[in-house]
Amino acid sequence: MRNVSRGLASRTRIIEIMEKGKNNIPEISEKAGLSQSGAGYHLRLLLKQRVVTVAQSGRVGRWTLTKYGQEKLFSSS
Repeated sequence: MRNVSRGLASRTRIIEIMEKGKNNIPEISEKAGLSQSGAGYHLRLLLKQRVVTVAQSGRVGRWTLTKYGQEKLFSSS
């Protein structure tokens, strides 16, 4: 159960960071206090849940909250 709570807390931090405009893994991981692989893991989970999308810009992916993700986020507040 502890890992589930930590995972939810990490994804919540990532979403809050993305709301402030940080949108690539290096920026998100730095602000969230996660490794880049850890941030990528959580972003892929959010992608599967349609909370975020990713667009490749060269070698760097730009992650953004989807409208669905924003609605889900603000409806739970």
